[in-house]
Amino acid sequence: MEYKNENKINSTSSVQVCQNCKKDFTIEPDDFGFYEKMNVPPPTFCPECRLIRRLAWRNERSLYNRECSLCKKKIVSIYNEELSMPVYCEKCWWGDGWDSTEYGAEYDFSRPFFVQLFELRRRVPALNLFSFMNINSPYCNMTNDFKNCYLVHDGTFSENVSYGSGVFSCKESQDLTMTRKCELCYELVTCINCYQTFFSQNCVDCVDVYFSHSLRNCNNCFGCTNLAGKSYCIFNEQYTKEEYEKKLKSFNLDSQKNIISLKEKIHDFWKKFPKKYYFGVRNVNVSGDYLENSKNAKECFGAANLEDSKFCSFVSNGPVRTTYDFSHYGDNIELAYECLQCGDGVSNIRGGWGVWTSSRNVNYCITSPGVSDVFGCVALKKKKYCILNKQYTKEEYGELFPKIIKHMNDMPYVDKEGRIYKYGEFFPFELSLFGYNETTAYEYFPLTKEQALEKGYRWCDKAERGYSITKKPENIPDSITDVDNSILGEVVACEHSGKCNENCMTAFRISAEDLKFHRRLNLPLPRLCPNCRHYQRVELRNPLKLWHRKCMNKGCQNEFETSYAPERPEIIYCEKCYNKEVY
Repeated sequence: MEYKNENKINSTSSVQVCQNCKKDFTIEPDDFGFYEKMNVPPPTFCPECRLIRRLAWRNERSLYNRECSLCKKKIVSIYNEELSMPVYCEKCWWGDGWDSTEYGAEYDFSRPFFVQLFELRRRVPALNLFSFMNINSPYCNMTNDFKNCYLVHDGTFSENVSYGSGVFSCKESQDLTMTRKCELCYELVTCINCYQTFFSQNCVDCVDVYFSHSLRNCNNCFGCTNLAGKSYCIFNEQYTKEEYEKKLKSFNLDSQKNIISLKEKIHDFWKKFPKKYYFGVRNVNVSGDYLENSKNAKECFGAANLEDSKFCSFVSNGPVRTTYDFSHYGDNIELAYECLQCGDGVSNIRGGWGVWTSSRNVNYCITSPGVSDVFGCVALKKKKYCILNKQYTKEEYGELFPKIIKHMNDMPYVDKEGRIYKYGEFFPFELSLFGYNETTAYEYFPLTKEQALEKGYRWCDKAERGYSITKKPENIPDSITDVDNSILGEVVACEHSGKCNENCMTAFRISAEDLKFHRRLNLPLPRLCPNCRHYQRVELRNPLKLWHRKCMNKGCQNEFETSYAPERPEIIYCEKCYNKEVY
C-alpha cells in the first residue's frame, strides 16, 4: 500500500534548523530524491540527533531477572519489572497460545497517533530478549545462532565467546568489540579475521599479534602499527624468529602490572605514526568510519555491505540498499527509513523497531515479523492489513491509510520539550521504555542524569545489589600462574567501585570458563567488571561524527571527512598518502 506525498526533488541544497539541538544541517538534492521515493517529508532533526533518537530506543546491556507473564518461569529480559507491562519468554511469545490482534484498537482521530501506539505497546506482551536460535546463551541479547556464549550483545554465529558487543562469527574469545571472524582472541576492537590476537585494534588477517594497531596480513608482531605482510616485528622493528621469541618472553604477559604498563607505552607509540582518515576495507565512494564492502554509502559508521545508503550505523550484515537513517541488523533490507534493529528481507519500511522476516510496506511497527501492509502495530506476526493490531480488509486498509497520515500531520505528537513528531519522524524520545543510561545512545553520546532529564529523556537509577564483596581487586595475584581455583567462589570488587560513568556493576565473578581461558592464554585476570571493560573498549573507537580536514602529509592538498576531530593528537593522512607509507 503506497501513500503519495507532495514532495519533489530539490535541485539545490537546503539548510534546515534541527528542532532538537537547534543547529543548522543541510539536506542535499539526492536526499530529497530519496524522501520523494519513500513518500516522506524531509527530516526536522539533524543526522546526529536522529541517530541519538534511534539509539535511545536500543537496550543491549541492561538485563533484568523477572517472570514470564504467561508461564511464570524465571527469565532474563531487557524490560524492568517496574515498567508494569506483560513480558513473555521466547517460547510463549512465539507460541500459539495468544493472538496479538486480540489487543487491537479502533483508530481514534481525536488523539495523536503516537499516544495510541504506545498505549497499545503497554498492553501487548513484549518479547523478553532479541535473541534467536541461541544454545546455552541465556544472557546474550540482540543475537542469533550463538552457542555457549555469555554476556555478548549484538552478534551472530559465534561460539564460546564471553563479554563482547558486535561479535560476528567468532570463537573461543573474550572481551571483543566490533569483531568479525576472530578466534582465540582477547581485548580486540574492530578487528577482522584474526587468530590469537590480543590487546589490538583495527587489525585485519593477523595471527599471533599483540598490542598492535592497523596491521594487515601480519603474524608474530608486538606493539606495532601500520604494517602489512610483516612477521617478527616489535615496535615496528624487524627481528629474527629466535630474537622475537626471546623478546616476547621477556614481556611477561602473565602479569597484570606489565599489561597496564605496556598499554600506556604502546598507545603513546601508536600516536607517532599517521592514521588513515577512516578504517575500512573493500569500499567505493564512502564516507564515515569502520566500513566494509560498501559502495555509495555516506556518513555511515560500523557497517558492512551498504549500497546507495546514508546515515546508517551498526549494520551487521548486508546487503542494505537505498536506505537512510538505519541502525543495527540489516541482512537484505531495501528502501528503509528511520528504522532500528530491522532486517532479514525487509523492504519499504518507515519507522520500524524490530521488524524482520520478509516484512513489506510497513509503517511504525514494533517487534513484528513477517508482516505486510500494516500501520502502528505491536508484536504482530505474519499478518496483513492491520492498524493498531486491528484486522481490516484490503479495501478498508487502503481507505484508512492516507487518513492516518493526514491525521499525523494535522495533529502531531508534541513532547514535553516542544518537539513535534509528524509522519516520517522516528518514535519520540520520551516514549522509549528504557532509561537513556540503559541504551546504546549513552555509550556513544554520554550525558549526566541531569542533562538527560533536562532533554526529556528517561533515566534508570540502579537498584541495590544484594551481594557482599569477598575479594578486592588488589588482592588478586598479579600473575595468572599464581591464581588458584578458590577465585571461583569470590565476589570480586570492580576497580572502579561504581565511581565512573560506565554503568559499573561494582562487582563480578570469575567463572570456571574465564579461569580456563586466561590460563590457556597465560593472561592475567581482569580487575574491572564486564561493563567497565566494554565502555573502555568503546572509548577506543572514534566517535560517530565527521569533521572536514586536510591531509597532514607535507605537500598533500587532499581533503576528506574524518571521524578524527581536529584537536586530536593523531597524524591523519588521506588514503593515497597512507597507503604509500604503509604498503
